Amino acid sequence: MKLHRAIDFLAFGLLLLMIPAALSTPSSAEVGVGISVRVGPPALPVYAQPICPGPGNLWTPGYWAWSDDAGYYWVPGTWVVAPVGMLWTPGYWGRNGGVYAWHAGYWGPHIGFYGGVNYGFGYGGVGFAGGEWRHGAFFYNTAVMHVDSVHVRNVYVNRTVVVRNESHVAFNGEGGVRARPSREEESYGRETHRAALAEQTRHEHAASRNHELFASANHGRPAVAATGRPGEFKGHQVVAAKSAGAPYHAPKVSPKEARAPAAEAKHPASNRLHAANRPSTLPSKSNSSHAVIAPRPVSAHPQNQPHVQAAPKAGPAPARTKSAPRAANHENKR
Repeated sequence: MKLHRAIDFLAFGLLLLMIPAALSTPSSAEVGVGISVRVGPPALPVYAQPICPGPGNLWTPGYWAWSDDAGYYWVPGTWVVAPVGMLWTPGYWGRNGGVYAWHAGYWGPHIGFYGGVNYGFGYGGVGFAGGEWRHGAFFYNTAVMHVDSVHVRNVYVNRTVVVRNESHVAFNGEGGVRARPSREEESYGRETHRAALAEQTRHEHAASRNHELFASANHGRPAVAATGRPGEFKGHQVVAAKSAGAPYHAPKVSPKEARAPAAEAKHPASNRLHAANRPSTLPSKSNSSHAVIAPRPVSAHPQNQPHVQAAPKAGPAPARTKSAPRAANHENKR
C-alpha cells in the first residue's frame, strides 16, 4: 500500500514539473527550416522606408515569400508595435545543394543570425543598429531610421554605424551571401523566442492574395514595397519600389515543379562555425548603397546605458561601454 502511494506521489510530482513546460511552449517558437524550393528568390527591391507611425514601433524588413501556386511574392516591409524589450530577427533564405530553404524570423532579447542578408534600415547583414531599448522605451537611431522626431522624441543620432554596402542579394549560400553565424548568434538562436505576431502573419497572408506582389507580375519591382502599418496596402503610407535590386529572370519551371521536400533543406549555416569563418564584407551585386558595421550583435537590454532622451537631430549618441554591444546596420534600402 505504501509503495502504491509513493508511486502515485512521484507521478503527481512529475506532472507538476511538466505543466510549466507545456504552458511555455507557445512563447518558445521553434526557429528552423520551413518551406524549401529549387529556385532562388529575386534580389531585394530598392525602396524607401515609410515614416514610423509612433513610439514603440519596430521596423520589420520586406522579404520574398513562397506560394506553391504562383511562386515568389513580396511581403512589404512594415512597422509593427513590438513586444516590450524584444527585437526582430528577420527570416532568410538559405541555399545548399541547389535547394533554398526558408528560416523563419522571430522576436527575442537579441538579434540572431539572419543569413548575412542586407535588408536595409539597420539590418545590414549582422545585428541591428536602428535603435535600442532603454528602460522599457525604444530609442531610434535617426541616422538610419525614418522617424518624425517631433512626435517620436526617443531618438538619437549615431552615424558611426554607417558603412556603404551595395548588396541586394536575398539569400545565403552558394551564389549569394557567404556568411556564417558567430558563436554569439548561435547562442542567441537558442534563446527563448516568440514567433511572428498575429498582425505579421495576417500581413503576409494579405500579400499572398495580391497578384501585383508576385514576382511573376512585378518582375522584382513591387508597387507596394513597404507600408506604414501591417496589412495597409493603400494610402499615403504605401511606398513603391524605386527599382528591382537586379535584373529579374523568370524561373524555367513551374512553382509546383520547383517545390522541394523539406528533407532536402539542410543548410550549412546552421553548423557551429566561428565568426572568423565569415567574410568581413558582403558581396556587391546591386545599384544601391546601404550601411553595415562590424559584426557585434545588439541586445534588447543594453547594460550601463544612461536614460537619455535626445532632441531631434541631436549630436552623437551617448558613449557606449564595452558591455553594451552594437550590431550591423545600414542606412537605407535605396
